[in-house]
Amino acid sequence: MMRPLPSSVSPRFRYAALDVSRGIALVAMALYHATWDLGALRLTPENYALTPSGRLAAHGIAGSFLILVGIGLVLMNDERFAARPFVLRLARIAGAALLVTVATLITDPSNYIFFGILHCIAVSSVLALPFVRRLPRWASVLAAALVLAGPHLISGEILDTPLLSFLGLGRTMPQTNDYVPLFPWFAMVLAGVAMALYGLATVRRSWLATWTASGRLARGLAWAGRHSLAIYLIHQPILMGLFTGIVSLTGPHPQAGVAEFRALYVRNCLATGGETQACTRAAACVSDAFRRENLWADRPRSFTAEERLRAQGLSQGCYEAAEGSAPAP
Repeated sequence: MMRPLPSSVSPRFRYAALDVSRGIALVAMALYHATWDLGALRLTPENYALTPSGRLAAHGIAGSFLILVGIGLVLMNDERFAARPFVLRLARIAGAALLVTVATLITDPSNYIFFGILHCIAVSSVLALPFVRRLPRWASVLAAALVLAGPHLISGEILDTPLLSFLGLGRTMPQTNDYVPLFPWFAMVLAGVAMALYGLATVRRSWLATWTASGRLARGLAWAGRHSLAIYLIHQPILMGLFTGIVSLTGPHPQAGVAEFRALYVRNCLATGGETQACTRAAACVSDAFRRENLWADRPRSFTAEERLRAQGLSQGCYEAAEGSAPAP
């Protein structure tokens, strides 16, 4: 059994350290989204948010939010099920998730968000309740391990149907701008539940129970952590609006799309029997030649018949030059 809060502590007691942790996660999230926006608007040479390190950062940020959700569920429903606060919180998160879906369906229907981080938090909050209130503590650990392993244990074509995509057990990745399915991400919420169930009694006896945020930075992070949902909803429109204004004045980065173009050229070149080194050299040559001949665009576009012939000639000349059989065009 966990110790109850000391009688001197208000029932609405908040751990400042938890608010600050949530604020730090929000800052990391905003930085990641800013990186994604810069790449999407071609203000950087490539979209660094989509690189392996960028994707790893995105997973770490999402995981930290979900772990904090699990911890928060235990704190909210520790001594008894706080029905009214829980339902109100769930309604806010579910409403915000619906708003995100509707907004992205209007602005980007081919990549709209049907089960992103807010959707996952809303559903996971309901599914985690038995582990908070009814089941033994070890059950949350076991369930977290099973959910984490779920995508490797269960798979099938039927799970690729749009109606079941929220599970995350299909064989293909849905086309969406934010995808946080229950498997494996519900495991992070359960991990947070387990951490709180096993560690809360110790935390209550430690300095963390009475620690307060001091200094502007800590107070600012704690404030952000207390208003995380509102910040989540407004930060991306603000960032996108700001960067859209910048790109309208500066234009795209001079090297925007170059790395993507060269990688695609190399793949196509190799697929048609080209040699690796020759394809790599030819890719650089072609991108430079396209710029010189005014065929380059920072985004894919359709060539006219005349431009297509010129592009094919430049590509062939570059590959022959790369093989050493002819001078570069």
